[in-house]
Amino acid sequence: MEEGVSIYLVSDSNVDTAENIASIAAAHFDTFIEKIKKYPYVGDKNQIEEIIMEAANDANSIIIHTMVVPELKDYLLKKAQKFGIKIVDIMGPVINAIEDSTGISPHTNLAKNNKEDYLKKIEVIEFAVKYDDGKDAMGILLADVVVIGVSRTSKTPLCMYLAHKYIKAANLPLVPEIEPPQELFEINSKKIFGLTIDPEVLVKIRKERLKSLGLDANAIYATEERVKKEIKYAEEVMKRLGCTVIDVTNKAVEETANVILNVLKGGEIS
Repeated sequence: MEEGVSIYLVSDSNVDTAENIASIAAAHFDTFIEKIKKYPYVGDKNQIEEIIMEAANDANSIIIHTMVVPELKDYLLKKAQKFGIKIVDIMGPVINAIEDSTGISPHTNLAKNNKEDYLKKIEVIEFAVKYDDGKDAMGILLADVVVIGVSRTSKTPLCMYLAHKYIKAANLPLVPEIEPPQELFEINSKKIFGLTIDPEVLVKIRKERLKSLGLDANAIYATEERVKKEIKYAEEVMKRLGCTVIDVTNKAVEETANVILNVLKGGEIS
């Protein structure tokens, strides 16, 4: 049986460049990639030790890296050579050529900045998950933005989109039978964004949702009477709060997010 290749993609930033080149190169051979392991944002020697030990246990492994921090790059190379692991430096030749031509040294703090950027994004994404759907009222106090509205107005995807813009967003469903948490009335109303929608459109959305779950599309949840009652209640709460209200009837999540981002910057709703 033909032996496959195990590729280890290693970088002190993201591994996108290494992954693209590895995929293109592998396509030129009549072999198969047994596995591809990705190690982005490698920032210390302990991580390198773990990668090397794992690669050393594979009979046919190759390390493809885009490390630029000199100390870590040299350590990776020496460890790979010690264990007889094939290693390819993608960035090195290009960086060396530019340095030789310009006499300017590369910015080795780039990887650190990328890693901090990555960790910040993970933090706000985890925040959106933790405080999704009103799971914990504490999120209302901690959030940069609080999104409120009735069910199926795309509150969750909106908060996830905002998280990718480094904004801590929590969301809360508004239901006539449940009084909103007191925390909602304690924060600055400028942080709160209420989502409203055309009742007929929401009825269709809810019916489709019920069908996708294998449930009765004619359930009370998707009736026109129930939907109108919820929207009326939600708009009353939004009026009490004095928050920004956005009609999401014909808006994609990205459009709604851009409205919020514009308001946060001091702009108006377009």
